Amino acid sequence: MLGWEFPPHISGGLGTACFGLTQGLSRAGVEVLFVVPRAYGDEDTRHVRILGANQVPVHGLDMEPRLRESLETRLLPGVERVLVEERRRRLRTLVSECAPATAGAAVEPADENGELIELLRTIAIDSSLLPYQDDEAYVQRLRLLESAGVSAARQDVDQLRWQSREAVETLARTLREAPSLEQIAAQVEDLRRNLTGGRTLHFSGAYGSDLMGEVARFALAVGEAAKREQFDVIHAHDWMTYPAGIVASRLTGKPLVAHMHACEYDRSGEHINVRIRDMEQMGFDGARRIICVSHYTAKMLRTRYRVDRAKLRVVHNAVTHKEQVAVVHAEKAIPEPIVLFLGRVTFQKGPDYFLEAAARVIKIEPNVKFVISGSGDMLPKMIERAARLGLARHVHFTGFLRGTDVERMYALADIYVMPSVSEPFGISPLEAMALDVPVIVSRQSGVSEVLTNALKVDFWDVQEMANKILALLCYPALREQLSSEGRQEVRRLRWEERARSVIQVYEEALR
Repeated sequence: MLGWEFPPHISGGLGTACFGLTQGLSRAGVEVLFVVPRAYGDEDTRHVRILGANQVPVHGLDMEPRLRESLETRLLPGVERVLVEERRRRLRTLVSECAPATAGAAVEPADENGELIELLRTIAIDSSLLPYQDDEAYVQRLRLLESAGVSAARQDVDQLRWQSREAVETLARTLREAPSLEQIAAQVEDLRRNLTGGRTLHFSGAYGSDLMGEVARFALAVGEAAKREQFDVIHAHDWMTYPAGIVASRLTGKPLVAHMHACEYDRSGEHINVRIRDMEQMGFDGARRIICVSHYTAKMLRTRYRVDRAKLRVVHNAVTHKEQVAVVHAEKAIPEPIVLFLGRVTFQKGPDYFLEAAARVIKIEPNVKFVISGSGDMLPKMIERAARLGLARHVHFTGFLRGTDVERMYALADIYVMPSVSEPFGISPLEAMALDVPVIVSRQSGVSEVLTNALKVDFWDVQEMANKILALLCYPALREQLSSEGRQEVRRLRWEERARSVIQVYEEALR
């Protein structure tokens, strides 16, 4: 099984689902070797054996030319990143020798992997830029600053268009002088020859700027692991692991099962990353079976990708039941009811619709607190939006939560809302219901297919969302009914049942 995260190192529902599924498979008698980019040593290994790709010596892969060309076309920039890291390591010694004579530079100690932490000179400048802004958002921000009396904003707005055009032309000239694709391809060949000696590759295990490099290195390391491990089926979770799954399948002849938790159209709408979509398509082409977490996801694959429908199987997610926390007890420090959003603060999860609904609720019930727990590229924008809506005293942002803090946050909440724009499944409502929290979920979610004791609303209908929040706040009997019956409902959604369905998919792939 190939995945990108495993508890306690998770960023969302993907790691939680992988953990629950491996538990269910283990109880059904299936032995699972779970390969992650980076193993930390503190993973829960009661039901699974964990292997970090950072622990696998790589000697270079003798792949068939067609597969090599396919992978290099999609992963070339990522593999180039490996070369950059090698140059950086070679540069470290020279930097250390020259550091005393380098004015304004600071050389920090190397980290545990021998990587140079920092070599820089820092200069602070005053700027109205915010992370993840596009040009339109930047113009809007300048106009807001101008209306607030910031003197230089008007001049910036007037000059922005011709300055940006000049900047683009300068950038184009710079790119024309960059190394050609042929030069990079030659560097890739050098890398392959250098790997013949055998060494481990560096992995951060994160979703950072070098994600494509991580994907490329992961495919190399998994190919090496596949040649020495014994297994019957390769099970790859989401696009980051599909290239590695294809390499392992081609090298060993074992069938590949691709598991789709969220596709690129779920995350990005119509503004997709074409390289990611291509890797998803490559995984679907190479898989013997494709597991979708909902009928919603299966329909998305049928309409957006070139997929053999006979490969598709729907296996809904479940929820992990912890015996020691049937109900987590947490004392609230405030008397007001709490309405919770918990998830990534991104376009896909609909935090902006949550705030719009909150504004409508506050007009009628001002003594309500709304909490947004999570991080993501929309977080700065949501903080500003809350202020502009006059919700600064009603909305609290906790940042990213993990472990027992997540359970405590659910227990503090009176209502949980998942207003996702596009949600292949969505485990968080099940987690909330397991802790007696009534939930409101988007109809544009896979979890709405399996839940009966939840209120459902279209993500865009913020007035109806507000009405349902108010109904739960004003009618304790409704809240109690959804809590008690919801608790019983989620107890029937167990990973053991889902594991049996996955085993059937394995058996089909092996025929």
